[in-house]
Amino acid sequence: QVQLVESGGGSVQPGGSLRLSCACSGFTFGSFWMYWVRQPPGKELEWVSGIGPYGNHPSYADSVKGRFTISRDNQKDILYLQMNDLKSDDTAVYYCAKDSVGGQRGQGTQVTVSS
Repeated sequence: QVQLVESGGGSVQPGGSLRLSCACSGFTFGSFWMYWVRQPPGKELEWVSGIGPYGNHPSYADSVKGRFTISRDNQKDILYLQMNDLKSDDTAVYYCAKDSVGGQRGQGTQVTVSS
């Protein structure tokens, strides 16, 4: 069955960096658009970034543009999100999603940015 497993979250100070990973299985990873979405505490789910099946057409929410980089390894079926210059507003549970922003997600990984 389809599985998406996020990892790499943690607690960092403002200005710090984290790299999230999403290990995927149960589907042809290289055939699908993939997305990162996040849910800040007490708020709704929001789109963060997306990437085409071949690593093309990366796109970002304005709030993370220039700080986050999405990438994928179609040999290993892993989606990545490199997050630099983290801010307190980036605190959220981060999920990877298959095929659409509202697509199937994993269990999420917590990112906390705090001094």
